[in-house]
Amino acid sequence: MDLDPTDIKAVVTRMKRAHGHLGSVIRMLEDGTDCESALTQLAAVNKALSRAGYALVATGLQQCLEASEDGLDGVDVKKMEKLFLSLA
Repeated sequence: MDLDPTDIKAVVTRMKRAHGHLGSVIRMLEDGTDCESALTQLAAVNKALSRAGYALVATGLQQCLEASEDGLDGVDVKKMEKLFLSLA
């Protein structure tokens, strides 16, 4: 499935923000920041990436439903389920 770049702009923006935030966490660790602060920030990065993944799967599912003449019957449900569960 090919996703339209305009449909995933928000996902890309979220991932870029998480990427920058991860760089900050790395610098924190290199600078000797305490473990609790670094882990708190790392958890925030992890959550942002998870949300981006779920948004990407949702966008793909919506696109599949719109492209399919048969609605949900035309969607490879097992494939979508596998993609969704890969984020868990």
